[in-house]
Amino acid sequence: MKILIIIPTYNEKDNIDKIINEIFLQSIDNLEILIVDDNSADGTKEILDKLKSQNKINLIERSSKQGLASAYIKGFKYAIEHNFDFIIQMDADFSHNPKYLNEIISNLKTYDVVIASRNIEGGNTKGWSLFRNLISKCGSNYARLILNCPINDLTGGFNGWRREILNKINLDKIISKGYLFQVEMKYKAYKSKAKIIEIPIIFEQRKHGKSKMSLSIFFEALFNVIKIRFDKN
Repeated sequence: MKILIIIPTYNEKDNIDKIINEIFLQSIDNLEILIVDDNSADGTKEILDKLKSQNKINLIERSSKQGLASAYIKGFKYAIEHNFDFIIQMDADFSHNPKYLNEIISNLKTYDVVIASRNIEGGNTKGWSLFRNLISKCGSNYARLILNCPINDLTGGFNGWRREILNKINLDKIISKGYLFQVEMKYKAYKSKAKIIEIPIIFEQRKHGKSKMSLSIFFEALFNVIKIRFDKN
């Protein structure tokens, strides 16, 4: 089994080398990492230039900040073109702890999609304010209601995919540009009759750097859930 971890980056100089080291400490066979960098200006690019010479680290450099959705779509297409069997998406900022990787991979042997979930028994968030926790859970519950989809953590970004289910989802027809991408991908997998499992994780506040999430992004996502629900693609 060939395994690819996709990590989008934009100004993650304090995290990127550390997260890569931590991933390789999990001792996963046949693992490669793909970094999709959106022209970071904080020194991330210089760190990546050194890292990409290492075996098992691949780098796609983009000329401008093009966003989370397009970064993952670029990564998914790379995975399909290079015949990776399991594809995992995760953040660079340690909010997604690499210690869960082996469990995700183990479940991908049986399931099409593995969701590292904050919203099932045993899952939680650490270091968030009550207000941010409320926004996150309300957003996920709202999406579940509008989409009539039973997935508990639709908005989470730590997910594993089999190549076969990515081939069923028409990546060129994804309409989301930002954080709603996570919702749309899971919803389309669900509509494609994918075998989906959620495993509990503790989601942690980023250790370094600044979160890219904002209230404007959140409210835009709420509106666009309705577009996904009635999209015919």
